[in-house]
Amino acid sequence: MRIGLFGGSFNPIHDGHRLVVEETLRRLELDALWVLVTPGNPLKSHKELAPLADRVIAARHLLDDPRVKVTGFEAAHGFTYSWQTVRFLTQAMPDRRFVWIMGADNLVDFQRWERWRDIAAMVPMAVYVRPGSSRRAPVSMAASYLARWRVDEDDAPRLASLRAPAWVYLHGRQSTLSSSAIRAGRQQVKPK
Repeated sequence: MRIGLFGGSFNPIHDGHRLVVEETLRRLELDALWVLVTPGNPLKSHKELAPLADRVIAARHLLDDPRVKVTGFEAAHGFTYSWQTVRFLTQAMPDRRFVWIMGADNLVDFQRWERWRDIAAMVPMAVYVRPGSSRRAPVSMAASYLARWRVDEDDAPRLASLRAPAWVYLHGRQSTLSSSAIRAGRQQVKPK
C-alpha cells in the first residue's frame, strides 16, 4: 500500500490544502493519504492555534475523499516532531510504502526542522509548489543537500517505490490561500 503523509497545523485548513491532497494522490498514484493534524508546529507560535479537535473535524469536512484519512494521532502518542511520526509509522508498518508530502514553503525552511535529514533518510518526499516559494525552494539549503536524490517530475508515480532518500518537486495548480492570511482576515473583522 502506497500512503502519503501530509502533516501540518491546518489552522485553518483551506482549499489550497485540498488541492495538494488531490494533486499528490493523483500524481504519485497513492492508494491513500493520511492528513496528520499536528498538536502544533514547534517553529511557530501557538497563540492563535485552534483546538486540535476542531482542526481535525474541519479537515474531515473539507477532505471527503474516501482515500483520505484525517487524524490527530500525534498528540495521542505525545509526538512533537515529524521525525518521531515518520519513525513510528515506518517501524510499526514496514509493509507500507510511505511518502512525506510538504509544500515548497516548508522546503525553504526544512533545515530548521528537528532531525530533518533523518526524515529524508526514512521516507521518500514529495514537495508541492507554492506561490512565493517556487524560486527559493529548489535552491534552499535542504534542496541543495538533497539534490543528488532528486527524482525527475515525470517519475513521480515511482516515488513511493523508491528507497529513501528520494524526492520530487511537483509543479502544478496553485492556490494563493494561506492559513496565516485567513487568520489575519478574521482578526480584522472581529468587533472591538
